Amino acid sequence: MTRILILQGHPDSTWPHLDHALADAYAEGATAAGHEVRRVEVAKLDFPLLRSAEDWQHGALPASLADAQAAIEWCEHLVILFPLWLGDMPALLKGFLEQVARPGFAFEHGTAASPFGAKRLRGRSARIVVTMGMPALVYKVIYRAHSVKSLERNVLGFVGFAPLRETLLGGVGEADATRVGGWCTEMRRLGRSAT
Repeated sequence: MTRILILQGHPDSTWPHLDHALADAYAEGATAAGHEVRRVEVAKLDFPLLRSAEDWQHGALPASLADAQAAIEWCEHLVILFPLWLGDMPALLKGFLEQVARPGFAFEHGTAASPFGAKRLRGRSARIVVTMGMPALVYKVIYRAHSVKSLERNVLGFVGFAPLRETLLGGVGEADATRVGGWCTEMRRLGRSAT
């Protein structure tokens, strides 16, 4: 059994989106296979954006994010879902990650002896699920999936998550029920295998 955290990064919680259906399907597959699942929906959390390095390094985590940060520490596998907006993750998700991935929790600063510091979230894997209007192949080949690579390298990998896997779903605006159903079937399969 694997402890799985599903982090819903869509910034609109007023009505269900494709990302919510994908998260539900992943959770269904994981639960059916006996994995323990927790969920965090960033759009339902109220927190300020960080505005200084001093606050990020030495400020207190907002109380509204304490449970979310504890869920990240609890999990063995993290699934992050978000729509691609202006070529990147939505600002609300980025702001959330900046708040929860603080020094002392996600990593330790380096020293002269070890300049890269300590990755405090080792032993956890992650899957990034990104939905987008453009074809996924265009995003991967032309844009080199730059924002996903940045998230993998500069956030998740930096704090110790490995292995990192991705699911890129393109052309979502034109997707019919059959195609969406296929994506949800794949999410259930991934949930069952906790990958």
